This record gives sequence, C-alpha cells and structure tokens, in this order.
Amino acid sequence: MMQPLLFFQSLWAMERRHTDGHERSLAENVAMIADAGFDGISAHYTNRADVTRLNQAIVGTGLKIEGVCFPRTVDDLRLPLELAAKYPVSHINLQPDTRLRRVEDCLPLLDGWMRLAEDAGIPVLIETHRDRMTTDLFFTLDLLDQRPDLPLLADLSHFLVGREFAFPIEEENHALIRRILRNAQAFHGRVASREQVQIEISFPHHRPWVDLFLEWWDYGIRSWRSRAADDAELVFTCELGPKPYAITGRDGNDTTDRWAEALMLRQMVRDLWNATG
Repeated sequence: MMQPLLFFQSLWAMERRHTDGHERSLAENVAMIADAGFDGISAHYTNRADVTRLNQAIVGTGLKIEGVCFPRTVDDLRLPLELAAKYPVSHINLQPDTRLRRVEDCLPLLDGWMRLAEDAGIPVLIETHRDRMTTDLFFTLDLLDQRPDLPLLADLSHFLVGREFAFPIEEENHALIRRILRNAQAFHGRVASREQVQIEISFPHHRPWVDLFLEWWDYGIRSWRSRAADDAELVFTCELGPKPYAITGRDGNDTTDRWAEALMLRQMVRDLWNATG
C-alpha cells in the first residue's frame, strides 16, 4: 500500500471574523470542507460537548479529525485521550502550554505525555508553537538532544518569525530547520515572513517566502517518506488563521480570501508530494 498524503483544514481557520458579523455554522463549515475534497478537520479536543457536536456534524462525510489540546500537566492529556478513544482521531496535536526555562524541567512532562499516548494507543505529536514549551527553536533542539525520538508536529512559521531569520536564509539556519523536520510526523501549513507569522501567499511579492516554505516542506516530506511505514498516512493541515493572524486592511477585514489561499496551498503541497513519488 502506498503512503497517502491527507489534507486537513483547520476549523479555527474557517472563522471569518469579518466586520459584517456573519459567521458560518459548524454544519456549513463541515460541508464546505467536505465538498472541497479535504480529508479531515483540525479541531480542539478539550471540551466533551464540543467534541460530541463536531463528531455528529461529520457523520457521513468521511472526514477524519486532528484533535488539538493545550495541556499544562501530564494529567491534562487524559481528557483529550479519553475523547479520542470514543471519537477516533488521526492523531492528537499537543501544544505544551508551559514556558519552563530549563530543559530538564520539561522532560517529565514530555515523558508523561508519551507514556499516556502509548498506553492509549493514540499518536500524540508535540507542536512547535510560540508561547509554548517549543516557542524557541534552540530550546526545542535542546529537547530533541535529550529525547531524539520525540514526535513533532511541525509548524515552521513560528520558528521563522520567532528567530527572525535574515533573508536569504543562511545554510546554518536551514540545517536547524531540517533537524526539526526529521522529527516531524505531520505539518501545519501557513507561510510566514521574518516579521509576520502569516502572509498572503497569493501576493506576487511574497513569492520568495512561499518558495522558502515549499523548500522546507519538500525536505520534510522526503524525510517522512523515508522513515514512515509503507501504509502510514501523512497529514498536512492548512491553517491560514483569521485575524490577528491574517493581515487586515484599513476596513478591519482580510486582505485576501483565506479559503481560496488554503486551496492554493493544498495544491502547492500536493505538487511537492507528487514530485517525491
């Protein structure tokens, strides 16, 4: 069986936050995602009622779920895993909601979460994200030195804007990102610049940043394919968030159609995948 690439769409990224005050319903968002041919949805797995409602909404669509959670303690992961046992997920995306300053203080949390994941038989991936344990690239690399097999969910936008890499990117910094990618088991997709966490990928003058992320994702995909099982699934989540992630104009609204850009992003990554086949 060939390794499949699955595209998920972030439910958070479906929020309009438009000045007209209109928001689509959950049912409308699910239908929009399913009709566009996505394979799954990324959504919070932290509230029992919300998770139940989401799973009722996707019945009959075939959509899978990435469950997102934000634990501060080892025990905080128990509820997301309990929900995932009842309402299956492709994986749990864990944003470690702690900001410890010493690597050795982080290890008991990481080890505890990995033990719970193993006991539950549910994949748990640690997301690289600002204002979390993994906020800093160097600190995250230090964590990998201590836990070389730590499974990551790579959202590279946070590292680029956090470190504010000069452009063009120096080889030393490419090497640091590649080290992260060799532990990546899934990806969250948006394009950042060195100053902004999310830029408009359809603007021609942003193409150098788009090409940079495509280069990194290409490496990450090839790395994953070389180490994953023949029937393993790779999930790439399009996560073009609403304001204040999205840059807005004077009217307070998005400068581009984020949904159209999500579809554009999906095609770009699909082309990368096909090129590695």
